[in-house]
Amino acid sequence: MFINYLKIAWRHLWKNKGYSALNIFGLTIGITCASLIFLWIEDEVNFDNIFPKQDQTYHITVNSNFEGEWRTFGQTPGPLAQDLKDEIPEIVGAARASSGNMLFTIGENAVKRRGSYVDIDFIDIFSLRFVEGNAENALNRPDAIVLTQKTASDLFGENTTVLDRSIQVNNKNNYVVTGVVEDFPENTTIGFDWLAPFERFNEGEDNEWMKGYDANFTNTYVELTLGADYMAVDAKVREILSKKVEDPHSYFFLHPMKDWHLRSNFENGVKVGGQIAFVRLMGVVALIILLIACINFMNLSTARSEKRAKEVGLRKVLGSDKKRLISQFIAEALTTSSLAAVVSVVLLLLLLPQFNILVEKQLELRLLDFTHLFSLLGITLICGLLAGWYPAFYLSSFRPAEVLKGVKSKQGSAAAIRKGLVVAQFTVSVVFIISTIIVYQQTQHVKGRDLGFTKDNLIKMPVSGDMIKNFDPIRNELIASGRVENVALISTHVLSDGYNGTNLQWQGGVNTEDVLISFRHISSDFFKTAGMEIVEGRGFSKDVSKDSTNTLISQSFAKLMGEGSVLGKTVLRYGTTYNVIGVVKDYLYGDMYGTSDPVMFFNEPSYAQLMYVKTKSGTEITKTLTVMETVMKTYNPVFPFEFEFVDESFNSKFKSEKMMGSLSQIFAILAIIISCLGLFGLSAYTAEQRRKEIGVRKVLGSSVTDIVKLLSKDFLSLVLMALLVAGPIALWVMKNWLEGFRYRIEISPWVFALAGLVAIGIALLTVSFQAVKAALSDPVKSLRTE
Repeated sequence: MFINYLKIAWRHLWKNKGYSALNIFGLTIGITCASLIFLWIEDEVNFDNIFPKQDQTYHITVNSNFEGEWRTFGQTPGPLAQDLKDEIPEIVGAARASSGNMLFTIGENAVKRRGSYVDIDFIDIFSLRFVEGNAENALNRPDAIVLTQKTASDLFGENTTVLDRSIQVNNKNNYVVTGVVEDFPENTTIGFDWLAPFERFNEGEDNEWMKGYDANFTNTYVELTLGADYMAVDAKVREILSKKVEDPHSYFFLHPMKDWHLRSNFENGVKVGGQIAFVRLMGVVALIILLIACINFMNLSTARSEKRAKEVGLRKVLGSDKKRLISQFIAEALTTSSLAAVVSVVLLLLLLPQFNILVEKQLELRLLDFTHLFSLLGITLICGLLAGWYPAFYLSSFRPAEVLKGVKSKQGSAAAIRKGLVVAQFTVSVVFIISTIIVYQQTQHVKGRDLGFTKDNLIKMPVSGDMIKNFDPIRNELIASGRVENVALISTHVLSDGYNGTNLQWQGGVNTEDVLISFRHISSDFFKTAGMEIVEGRGFSKDVSKDSTNTLISQSFAKLMGEGSVLGKTVLRYGTTYNVIGVVKDYLYGDMYGTSDPVMFFNEPSYAQLMYVKTKSGTEITKTLTVMETVMKTYNPVFPFEFEFVDESFNSKFKSEKMMGSLSQIFAILAIIISCLGLFGLSAYTAEQRRKEIGVRKVLGSSVTDIVKLLSKDFLSLVLMALLVAGPIALWVMKNWLEGFRYRIEISPWVFALAGLVAIGIALLTVSFQAVKAALSDPVKSLRTE
């Protein structure tokens, strides 16, 4: 019986090639789009699943109160890890982890890699798998270093045993390889190329500040005993700071590993979600795209019901009951969705590389993987059932006595449903169009705001080796090349939060201890290099000693000092009094959508971690980079030449918005294409049904324009109804999205008008093609049977 259903289904598809192609193509787009989204969702929800102790592992996070508002940070004090392990029985492992860059040298081979200085418990907490060496003694010696497989391969070559081999680090110290661990997949929150004992962190510097609870500088990870009560342990963690310091304005808490990627956004100290919102949104979009693809099938199947009315009547007379007819029509829908799935697999293989570029992942379609195969079969089955259930019940309900006599069945309810489905399709399309425009506007709005510095023609390089010692000759040679305007040093990226602290006191301020102030250590030419404006006073002298106890502050800091000029006022910071000699215009860093904390600048280039180079506009950047590399090789020959354009760093801060905008654009186009496929099929069927009417009208003098208007107006009215429905939905969705940004646009009415014109124009083009074709047909052919 089932084979017979398939044979009949195939005959029907083959007999109606045009409409079958529309159905298959529409479902193919829906299945392909949904499959790509589900592959992305799978990767997102499986973040950190590689770790066996995921449910027992937590990151210690801190909430601190500044001016009555709770702010959340991931850095914690140095002694916290050991104290947690000693004082809370349920915590069986605790480890610190602080990141750093190292230059590894093996003979002529030198590579720079980023890794972490960690405590020994780190290895057990994250269940690192060793391919050489063992976990028990991997970090027992002070000169130990553990490499990932990729780093070991880059240094020593493939298929080489590296255990106990020596590596020169940063051109001065020698480390011994005590282990090699498996590489992590990309969907892990933590990542490293090497691990070294935590005791080597900040080696050679005064580390007294690392031993107390007044400096947050490292990540702390803990492992709970199996079955431990998370809430009870969290309560103990929240109390531990009050045992260490008097009147704490902060508290620690447990942040579960399963939330590190998906739920890591906090507002006023409370977890408010994060990436999970985008994951849910994408899931809804996938279902919507599938739904509008299925709507095409429903519409075309019910619209062409008269074509199959006699078949249904005859089969009922010959003994087929309603159950068998429903099974037949469901089989046809499943056959269509199966063909669409086969075509979709081909499209997935072709489109996946481009999709990976868009979402910056390495997703794979693994058809031999049970999960992927089962998911594809599930999507195919859902599409078939969803697309076929209504046509099956509708077609199987025809009365044989009426259809065999030629009495037309009443299709009022079916026509109403078809119209409703067309409205639903275009509603989705218009919502996507509006969303695309607003996401683009918001991103451009933020990118165009006054940053307080000039990001164009600005290049940053990480400080390494002898760059600070040779700063003056480096700067002089670069400027002498004629391609560089200025060079400067700074302790942190101009776009990032950097170092900050509290407990400062200043003239004109009241209760200043809980105000968070950011600190920047710079060279004297930094403001000029970055294009920052000194609005009052002067900048730093090139002679560091002259301004060792002087400071410049940002405008927002100056406002905290009260009315009048702040020049000559003092700021007490950690026992040292600094005189304010200048005020810098506020600049944007950290949260691109908000406002930045007050900043205090110090003339201390020796603390620099980055070198900034301002290139002259109009110069060829490739030649400028060649000059820079030559100079750096002269004065810092051991370390590789590394650089990054600040404008690219700025643009990278909008990665999520860019991806959302691109995906909205793609989904809008796909939704429109699918909707137009259905509209094309319905308009063709309508023209076919009314061909005799069109012939009569042409004989009676109607023009082509009149015929086009006649056939188009019903469909355009449906699109207008879709606009009325889509407007409030899009307004609600985008207003909620914009609420997440403090610096945002106001939604303009012209966006809705533009989306409406686009939808009407596309619908009109789709319908008009069939309308013009019908209007130009020879009326003699349509009337010859009369």
